[in-house]
Amino acid sequence: MELTKKEKATLLDIVKKIIAAKVNNKDLPKFTIDSATLKEKRGAFVTLKKRGQLRGCIGYIKAIEPLWKSVQEMALAAAFHDPRFPLLKPEELDGLTYEISVLSPLQRVQDIHEIQVGNHGLYIIRGYNSGLLLPQVAIEYGWDREVFLKETCCKAGLPSQAWLDEETEIYIFSADYFGDAD
Repeated sequence: MELTKKEKATLLDIVKKIIAAKVNNKDLPKFTIDSATLKEKRGAFVTLKKRGQLRGCIGYIKAIEPLWKSVQEMALAAAFHDPRFPLLKPEELDGLTYEISVLSPLQRVQDIHEIQVGNHGLYIIRGYNSGLLLPQVAIEYGWDREVFLKETCCKAGLPSQAWLDEETEIYIFSADYFGDAD
């Protein structure tokens, strides 16, 4: 699914307005969505960065809610419920940048050569452990396929070589990602 510029702008507007309202203890805004695409159920992540450094990132891996609603919920989660960071404060809004990743459905990998670094994100599961890295993460850090697999295992709380274990499930997905810097 390719989003139009208007749809992307709508989603970014939702993220900014919902976070600003919540951080300033104001009533959350209501949104009227006309786009059929934004009403489709899709997985999505919202990433917040402050001066280029990660400040929060949470998302739905699977299509649970309409896209616009997923983005709204994940914006609040990234700002206020990412356990790696303290709650966002009003004074942080000025230096914040926003990125949204709209995910394709997950596809099980049979051969690691199916993984195209830069085009695919990874989701790894073994037992009760799971971890996900978005496609842009491998690009940002200059990782090759093997490093991307190792880092996703580590994100899942698994040994870095767990991707070699036949009990480990590896999934790929693509993401249409964009932000206010685009």
